[in-house]
Amino acid sequence: MGIGAYKQRIPEPDQALPGRTTSMAVINRHHVLGRPILPPYPAGLQQVQFGMGCFWGAERKFWSTPGVHTTAVGYAGGVTPNPNYREVCSGETGHAEVVRVVFDPAAVTLEALLRVFWEGHDPTQGMRQGNDMGTQYRSAIYCADASQLAVVLASRDAFQAALSARGFGTITTEIRSPEPPFFFAEDDHQQYLSKHPGGYCGLGGTGVSCPIGIDVGAD
Repeated sequence: MGIGAYKQRIPEPDQALPGRTTSMAVINRHHVLGRPILPPYPAGLQQVQFGMGCFWGAERKFWSTPGVHTTAVGYAGGVTPNPNYREVCSGETGHAEVVRVVFDPAAVTLEALLRVFWEGHDPTQGMRQGNDMGTQYRSAIYCADASQLAVVLASRDAFQAALSARGFGTITTEIRSPEPPFFFAEDDHQQYLSKHPGGYCGLGGTGVSCPIGIDVGAD
């Protein structure tokens, strides 16, 4: 399999790091939007988790989207409870780097958020995103409920057709419902590119337009 091949596989529960019972301490104020990042969130809002490579650049895409109430970065989809960044980078937790997006469905549709997701990275790369290699960088969507799942699957099929027409391969995005537990990342990772404007962002899309996602603006 080669050196580092274990980072291309999700570890079995008995092989994953044990983690801890204490959740990560974070400042409960979004560095850009000024709103709380911790639940509970206001009534009527919805949430979804997106993994699209390094979560620094991914989070910026969503906090910049009108209709998004708040965002936070964290780890999800793996085994280890409350991991830290070093542990996730080891490939021994099974987690992906994800963005929790809390949004107002009266101001922005899930389809519109999915368009940001699909066009903002290359979802055909498996356990990587560009030069970032490993399970933590896999493409993922973790849905809050079955109604979200139906929208996500329809969007995947539509984007797959668009990708195939341009010669790209099969979408490898991990799609799950209900969403797995979300573990907050360290505070410095929250809204990282606002705190560090010159920081690394390795995201790059395919250049293929997603044929879904029209914003529903609040009147």
